[in-house]
Amino acid sequence: MVEIKTAEQIAKMREAGLVVAAIHEATRAAAVPGASTKDLDDVARKVIADHGAKSNFLGYGGFPATICTSVNDIVVHGIPDRETVLKDGDLLSIDAGAIIDGWHGDAAFTVFVGEGHAPELLELSRVTEESMWAGIAAVRKGNRLIDISKAIEGYIRRQPRPASGKYGIIEDYGGHGIGSQMHMDPHLLNYVSRKRGKGPKLVPGFCIAIEPMVSLGTAKTHVLADDWTVKTDDGTWSSHWEHSVALTEEGPLVLTAVDGGKAKLAELGVETAPDPLA
Repeated sequence: MVEIKTAEQIAKMREAGLVVAAIHEATRAAAVPGASTKDLDDVARKVIADHGAKSNFLGYGGFPATICTSVNDIVVHGIPDRETVLKDGDLLSIDAGAIIDGWHGDAAFTVFVGEGHAPELLELSRVTEESMWAGIAAVRKGNRLIDISKAIEGYIRRQPRPASGKYGIIEDYGGHGIGSQMHMDPHLLNYVSRKRGKGPKLVPGFCIAIEPMVSLGTAKTHVLADDWTVKTDDGTWSSHWEHSVALTEEGPLVLTAVDGGKAKLAELGVETAPDPLA
């Protein structure tokens, strides 16, 4: 069952989304050479506390931290610790969430630590982020879930191939419904699978977390012994971007973007819905 939200519930999700945006801003600034991933988790905990929110990551299925910190060939669900110290040239994806009055926000971004990044890494992050925005632009009345998948995959496939030969669209993880829970129906693939059909129709009140994960090689991954950390099978580095999006009568609203997605979606010819908190 897909949970359809009221305008009031979307407003609460917007509140949670802005807390997530604040976590992103603070952890991006703290992601410097010499910082441990546990340092970043401490920053995120403080932001959540300062906003009177709750963490939806901490304790979720036993997860022991407030954010996920995934470095280089770790795709997603990296656990912050004191031993993982960031250095020049690292590629770090941070996934964060928050709850306000029972309503969830969830978003991720990739940041370059220090200097010395290969051009193909810069392009990897750009392609992943832009594919997310292509998917967000497909969130409109009358479309179906598969249209988001088509937009994400289509953008990636149209890009020039990297020196490694290809972009791997991670197969085992994708986007998801979000609202009164962090992970809800429907599951969103970042590629088209005819076996899954077209999926539900997008209607006002539909909320989805769109999160492409792309590597410089394989689409295949494996989980480490901690039962959380996901790595690429071939050791190639990856990027992860995510926003939570609500579809309203007036159009899409990017709940976890400070401006609601207005500037970026305008570039794509899409007008965003009014911000309920403005």
